[in-house]
Amino acid sequence: MAIIGGGFSGAAIAYHLARAGAHANVIIFEPRARLGGGLAYGGADPVHRINVPATRMSLLPDDETHFARWLEASGILDADPEALSGGGAFPRRREFGRYVDETLRPFIASGRVRHIHDAVVELGRIGEAWRLCTRGGREWDADWVAVATTHPEPAIPPELKSWQGDSALIAHPLTDNALAGVRKADSVLIVGTGLTSADLVASLDARRHSGGIVMISRRGLRARGHPPQAFPPEGDFVSNPARTATRLVADIRRAVKVAESSGRSWHPVFDALRTNGGDVWRALDAEARRRVVRHLRPFWDVHRFRVAPQIDAVLDRKLADGSLEILKARLGEVAREGGTFRIDLRNVRKGTTEARLFDRIIVATGPAHGDVLRAQPFLRCLAAEGIVSLDNTGLGIQTSRAARAVDSSGQAVASLFIAGPLARGTFGELMGLPQVSNYALFVAEEIAAALRREPGPCSRDAFHLAGSLGTAALTSHGGEIAEE
Repeated sequence: MAIIGGGFSGAAIAYHLARAGAHANVIIFEPRARLGGGLAYGGADPVHRINVPATRMSLLPDDETHFARWLEASGILDADPEALSGGGAFPRRREFGRYVDETLRPFIASGRVRHIHDAVVELGRIGEAWRLCTRGGREWDADWVAVATTHPEPAIPPELKSWQGDSALIAHPLTDNALAGVRKADSVLIVGTGLTSADLVASLDARRHSGGIVMISRRGLRARGHPPQAFPPEGDFVSNPARTATRLVADIRRAVKVAESSGRSWHPVFDALRTNGGDVWRALDAEARRRVVRHLRPFWDVHRFRVAPQIDAVLDRKLADGSLEILKARLGEVAREGGTFRIDLRNVRKGTTEARLFDRIIVATGPAHGDVLRAQPFLRCLAAEGIVSLDNTGLGIQTSRAARAVDSSGQAVASLFIAGPLARGTFGELMGLPQVSNYALFVAEEIAAALRREPGPCSRDAFHLAGSLGTAALTSHGGEIAEE
């Protein structure tokens, strides 16, 4: 069983298979040294924090406090008193990645899971099996494959493409030391106003940045914070589900009005939507889903993905003192004037344009979902063969309800699983950690069921682990299978 990608989804699938005693050689291909971190939980910036309380983050969907107990036992909260806010714990993001890695590590030590510190660059069919080629030049054959890579990085806006390679344009701001070149007094334009943008403002603030910061997006929506008082989820979106985007909006507004008239906020309504996101999404037809993505997703994102209280406080302070502006604007003409950029900020609705000068531009527009099949070389291979295709909402890879990839002819590929947010087009809410964790368990259960039913074509030549769920295999070409 080959898992491509060792972020949270890949690590969680491996953990659940190993924990259940899968009779399979489970191998994760991940170039990073630590499993479970990925882009979301692998960064080194100490300012970036999980954006939901630790009691709602867990590798085990049936044990919500697993991470919270690990935090207490590790002593991390004692060393980071700022993590506690409003009765909840919001530790640094990297600590959650460390928790996943440490929880999985015993299975790696025992040999039930193997970690290959390399990236897969090619993937194709070899009869009924799969052949994987890594950047390091090794080839591996596998009976089953799970794609657990992350969503694509943000695309460079067309207005900025001619400035690619300019050191003052930061296109990948979440990589370690990406902000190292920003001087304290630099004026900064952040393209995007979501969670990533909020994290970047907090990072700059922690570096004692004193220059002005402007965040822009088409709607100028700021990521929202957590409520001062938590309430249970409320609102029934399942018993008579909306079939259209218009009806869904009406149902949400009605539920919010009821909550606010009773002294509560909109937060518990969106908590109910999040919890039942799969059912809500499933009730919508293809056109309704496309309308939601096209017109409602920005509003959903800023209500659903709330910033950690520590980050929210930084935004509040900087907005109050005028060092941060959030504008409803689009990029217009971009030109160099000496050492700065002259940028036209266009407000389409008002029909106005304002020219501003900036020393640095940071791209934080969110994943370029339409580029998913071009984001990884092995996905380009699969797309060229018609083995995978984009889903009809443009959010990721077309996936069956049984977590399999769907090929260009509309047929499910029995031995190719799609994990994590790449399956959003089929399953809906797959960006928040609780939902991703549930989906990882579901994918692992689907894989286990496949392993029970039949041995793969590689099985007779492969190393197997003791277990009771069935048989699976992965064979290396060009070397013995060994701990890496």
